[in-house]
Amino acid sequence: MYRSLLHNPTLLAVRGTTTTPILRASTSTTASPAPSHTTRHYATQSSLGGNGSGPTRKQISVMSDDGRYKWAELSGKEKVARATQQSFNFVIVIVGVVMTGGVLTLLYTDVFSPNSKTWQFEKAVSRIKEDPRVTSLLGNSKEIKAYGEPTGNRWTRNRPIATSMQKDTLGREHMRINFHVEGPLNEGIVHVHMIKPLDESNFQYRLLAVDVKGHPRIILEQSSDEALGGKKSPLKILGINWR
Repeated sequence: MYRSLLHNPTLLAVRGTTTTPILRASTSTTASPAPSHTTRHYATQSSLGGNGSGPTRKQISVMSDDGRYKWAELSGKEKVARATQQSFNFVIVIVGVVMTGGVLTLLYTDVFSPNSKTWQFEKAVSRIKEDPRVTSLLGNSKEIKAYGEPTGNRWTRNRPIATSMQKDTLGREHMRINFHVEGPLNEGIVHVHMIKPLDESNFQYRLLAVDVKGHPRIILEQSSDEALGGKKSPLKILGINWR
C-alpha cells in the first residue's frame, strides 16, 4: 500500500490536503461597558410652578415699585400702580415746594424785611447804643442789653418784645414797640412808634425815646403826624375846632 502511494502521486496529493483544523483566537475583543455619567437636576422657578417660559418676577405694587422695570414690561395693573406712585410723589414735591416757599416768605417778612418787627427792634437798639446821651446814663454801649417784658424765664433773650400793629382811619399802618434796656449804670424803657405813609413802602419814625428813671426823656427821633401823611390838626380856640 505504501508503495502504491509512493508510485501514485495523485493519491498522495489528495491525502496531503487533509489537514487538522487549527483553532485561532479571535482578534475581536468584547467592548467594555461605557462609564455611566450622573446627571443632576436643579430646581428653577419654572419647575416650581412657573409657566415654563422663563424666570418669573414678583408683581410690583405702589409700595414696592423701585423703577427697575421699564414701562413696556409692566402689566396693566402694574402700570396703574406706577402711575399712582408717581402722582403721589409729584404731590409730595409740590407740597414741599409750597411749604418751603411759605417758610421763606414768613422768615423774610418777620425777620429780614425792613418792615418787620425784628428788623425795627434791632435798628432801634443800634440807634440807642450809638447815642452818647443814652450811653452816659446806661454805661458802655458794649454792655447794654435789650430785652422784652419780664417773665419767669431767666434768659433775657427769651423775653417777648411788646409790639402792636394797627391801621388808622386814613389807612396808614402804625407799629409800636416797647422794650427794656439795661447797662452797667442804669436801666430804662424804650418807646418806638412808627408810621408807614400811604405814599411810601417803609415805616418812618413818629417817636423813638428812652425813659431812664430820675432823668428827663431822651428823644432820638420825633416827627409830626402831618409830616407822615396825617391830617393837619385843626386850630382850636376856646375849645372849638376851627378848620
